Amino acid sequence: MVYFVGAGPGAEDLITVRGAKLLREADCVIFAGSLVNKELLKECKKSCVLYDSSKMSLSEVCSIYENLQEKKIVRLHSGDPCLYGAIREQMDFLENKNILYESVPGVSSFCAVASSLNLEYTLPSISQSVIITRLEGRTEVPSKESLKNFASIGATMVIFLSTSLSVRVQEELIASGIPLDTPAAVVYKASWPQEKKWICTISSIHKTIQENNIKNSALIIVGNIITHNVYEKSKLYDENFSTGFRTGKK
Repeated sequence: MVYFVGAGPGAEDLITVRGAKLLREADCVIFAGSLVNKELLKECKKSCVLYDSSKMSLSEVCSIYENLQEKKIVRLHSGDPCLYGAIREQMDFLENKNILYESVPGVSSFCAVASSLNLEYTLPSISQSVIITRLEGRTEVPSKESLKNFASIGATMVIFLSTSLSVRVQEELIASGIPLDTPAAVVYKASWPQEKKWICTISSIHKTIQENNIKNSALIIVGNIITHNVYEKSKLYDENFSTGFRTGKK
């Protein structure tokens, strides 16, 4: 049995209870060494065999799945495996080999960033949608999903895997036509002891990243929810608003 487990954003106590239990039970753990907090591996039993997937190819990872079919294997991904986790190709291999697997969700880094900045991504009258995306690098992005197109919508944007391409990130955001003073934020290693964060605007994203020597492990947030100066209060708790659980005063 293979378990795809979300390790959470970094802090060792932000893995789920289910994920931690599976780590303690695992006979083998394949972990994303460049991204996962290695303190989590203290949960593993002494006999557990550890593999760092940052040094492995897909075929090498899959050979472990095939050779250890009688064992309990945890594939430990950073954040939540469903976001930029490259898990579908692993699942296809397991299905072709009739090897059982299960996915265990984790806390994504974009959730940890919101906590770090005390943000609500979906503020009434400002933004009711969150776009999770990345800039095209060596991995292509469909042309309709460019940052320029997404930014023009005006929704909250969470940009993964793009800090090393900050010049192009800034250029595409500006080309979208949104105001140059649109708030932005850069958060490095959210929830880790090394966490750092900066508030800026879309016109100063590159400068912020460059001056602070950030090359990876950071998210870029764009949207007016960052400053949240003017927004409508939620109707959910409005005393005049009726719900299925209470009657409004009016």
